[in-house]
Amino acid sequence: MKATYLLLLAGCLLGTSPLELLLHVGVYRRWRRLSLSLLCVLVPFVCWDLWAIADSQWAYDPGQIVGWLLPGQLPIEELLFFLVVPLCAILTYEAVRARRPSWTFGDEEPP
Repeated sequence: MKATYLLLLAGCLLGTSPLELLLHVGVYRRWRRLSLSLLCVLVPFVCWDLWAIADSQWAYDPGQIVGWLLPGQLPIEELLFFLVVPLCAILTYEAVRARRPSWTFGDEEPP
């Protein structure tokens, strides 16, 4: 199936999007923080993928992707992967923080 990769990403979003809606964790409200977090993942890993593709060390199964290629032969699904997976991780992390306020995470204000 050509949309396997996209369907997997959609499933990740469907599984974590309710965390923002139900727990009101404010991930989307803090868009600058979210953008910087996503860029820290997106930039190095897209560059790494582009290098690996150009060096013939990495390839994608054409039967699993829709075929929309970005410059450097990077499938659109791969770019979306580097946005969706960190977003889902951030949503999950913030949901845990919201549900378990007594747990420390290391970024709390000192007493």
